[in-house]
This record gives sequence, structure tokens and C-alpha cells, in this order.
Amino acid sequence: MRIEAKNTSINNYSILKEVTLGFEFYKESYTGSIKEISIGDGAKAITVGGETCYPFYQFEGEMPNKPRIAMEIWDMEPEDWADSALSHFKDVISDPAAWAKKCVDEFGAEMIVLQLKSIDPNGADASPEDAAATVKKVSEAIDVPLVVWGCASPQKDEDVFKKVAEECQKSNLTIGPVEDKNHKGIGAAAMGYGHTIISSSPIDVNLAKQVNILLENLGMSMDKIIVDPTTGGLGYGLEYSYSVMERLRMAALSQGDDKLQFPIINNLGNEVWKCKEAKQPVDEMPILGDPERRGILMEAVGAVSYLMAGSDILIMRHPESVRLVKSFIDLVAEGGAAGDVAPITKDLDDVDVDLAALAPEPDLTIEEEKGKKAPPAKKEAPPAKRMHRRRLPLLQNRPSRLKKPLLQNRLSRQKKRRLKRPRKT
Repeated sequence: MRIEAKNTSINNYSILKEVTLGFEFYKESYTGSIKEISIGDGAKAITVGGETCYPFYQFEGEMPNKPRIAMEIWDMEPEDWADSALSHFKDVISDPAAWAKKCVDEFGAEMIVLQLKSIDPNGADASPEDAAATVKKVSEAIDVPLVVWGCASPQKDEDVFKKVAEECQKSNLTIGPVEDKNHKGIGAAAMGYGHTIISSSPIDVNLAKQVNILLENLGMSMDKIIVDPTTGGLGYGLEYSYSVMERLRMAALSQGDDKLQFPIINNLGNEVWKCKEAKQPVDEMPILGDPERRGILMEAVGAVSYLMAGSDILIMRHPESVRLVKSFIDLVAEGGAAGDVAPITKDLDDVDVDLAALAPEPDLTIEEEKGKKAPPAKKEAPPAKRMHRRRLPLLQNRPSRLKKPLLQNRLSRQKKRRLKRPRKT
């Protein structure tokens, strides 16, 4: 820190007139940058990535594109959604195209993620043709980028994505997750029809790099890849995903690893809202408070955590969570006052939980000092027993060739002691 002061002297008194403070803080230097990836087509196409610094460290580098939020829809009616998440979409959950359009028109969704839940081999096991027809219908109903998310069954995803890529070849879809087991089939279809893919790995930096290398060797353009590190919900593995995302960013920016310099996408809403705490009603767990606010905050807090780890695209479910996280991104990137952000708007009936009545009675009693018993005196340790050397057994244990000279030396020493003793007269 440097301080410069200008003063004047009047009658031997020094008066401070002006003080200038200069401060320089340490800045990290980065050797790499994140690739810019364009998603979608037309006027509402989105560009993500491009960072030359750690998340929101704009005093050290540039962050030309703010993180984006995509709202998720399903290709079938959800059966286990929480009431608070389902209440906003009850009138459209049977029609994926109408559902997507409502997210865009009413809630200002910048992207839509279509979760293909119906293709799960352990569930409805819908055919690739049916899934492709649904994707095409949703794509034609909206003018924002569309992400198509599979069921995490490598073979079924490959079969479905091949058909989807062919049917929607002019839409520049983003399809995934793509793993090492199915990267050849899906990668070839994406290259042939001009789509972007999501490279997925199970929470491991080396595996994430390996999948990207396999796609590059296949011939996939490096400007058509987004990384999915696998996302954990709040309290259900978030710390593992967060740690891996930090290491991905460190390798990309500080170490200049070009195989990891890609934007990151997190499928957050699907993970948060399936945990029991986000769905438990107040009668089952009253100490957790209002279930509607609880789920919204769980999703919002998880989203902010992943933004701090380097997420470029967040897939979210509840409109209020989306609004809160968008406000956070604007505040951190552009500045402002958090007090200007509106509080959570509830859609369900309010829940009154008396947490004070649920709390246990505090025990404020203090034991009287006089009633305390003195601590027992420490017992003294018994004196250590003196250990005497036993020479005879040692002599007996020696080899026979050594016994005779040792015995002679002992007898000579005993004879010398007798000679030194005074004789009795």
C-alpha cells in the first residue's frame, strides 16, 4: 500500500489537506481459457464459455458470457414430483410442447431441456421413433435452444439419439449424455447432422478428459462439446461434484489443458427434487419448515454452489428458484443490491409451523457448588521393583565351549574377594 499526503503548516501545526491511497492486490495469471460454444440456431442462439479467469473473478480476467439457466420438461407425466414443483405446470404436463412453450412465454426460459424419461428400458421403454417425434414437436414449438437429455442407458441412448439427430438435423440440438461406451455411434450422428453433444463422465477428471480425447479422435469438432461432470444434489454428493468441477477449471485455466477447456453443464433440478427432503410434507417433517420454500431454497442454494465451481449451464425446475438464481448471477456479474430482489412468491397455501413449540425445553438448572463432591485423590504409583540379573541361567544357556572359561573367570573373582577379607584372630 502506498500513502501520499499533502499538508500545510500554520503556526507550527500541520494540517492534512489531501490523502491519496493506492492499493495493488495480487492477480493470478492464467495460461488457458474456456472455449466459446454456440447452442441453438437463429436469433435466440446462446453462446456459453469464453472465460479467462475463475468463476466471477472479473478482476483477474474476462467473463464475456454469463452462465445460463435452462428449464427442464419431461416427455411423460411425472409421477413423483413434489406438489410445489408441479403446481405451476399442472395444465401442461401431458403435452411436452405446451409445457416447453409455457416455460418460455411465462417464465422467461432461455433454454429448454427435454428429459426423455419415457425411453428408460426399466420403465416405459418408448421406441426411438416415438422419442424423435416428441423432440421434433417440442423443437418446432419454441424458438430458444433445445437440449435433449437421455436416460443414462448407453445402448438405448445411442439408438434414440441416432434417430433424433436425423429427424432434427436443422435444429442444432444439444444431445447427451455421451459416454465412452456410446461415443462412436452418437458422435458420428452428431457430426453428420450438425449437433452439439454433452460429454459425460462419473465425477472424475481423468475420465472426463478421456471421453473428450475419444471424441476428438473420432473427428468431433472441439467447438461442439459441453462437459457434464455428473451432478449431485444438495447434501447428496454436491461436494464431490464441486471438487471435480474446481479441478476441471484449474486444469483448463491454470495448467492450460486444452482437453478440458469446455463449458460445463449441470443437471441440477432432476437431482435436487428427487431427494426426500425436497418432497416431504410438513406433517412428516415439521422441523424442516414450509415444504414449498424448502424445495425452492434447496435448488437455489445448489445452483449458486455450482456457479461458484464454474457451471456455465444450469438445468433447473422450479420457476422461483430460476428467478432467484438469475438475480444472483446479475448481482455478481454486474453489481447491485440484494435487497432489491423480491422474496419467494408462494403458489401453495401457507404453512404455519411453530418451531418454538417443537423445540425441546432447555435445561437451565445449575448444580450447587457446595453439593459437588471433591474429586478423588490420585493414587500414588507403587515403587518399581528392582530387577536382579540372573547370571546362572545365562551361563547355562551359553554354548558348552564357552562355559569352561567363563566359569574359571567367575571362580577367580570369588577367590580374590575372599583373600581381601580380613582374617579372624
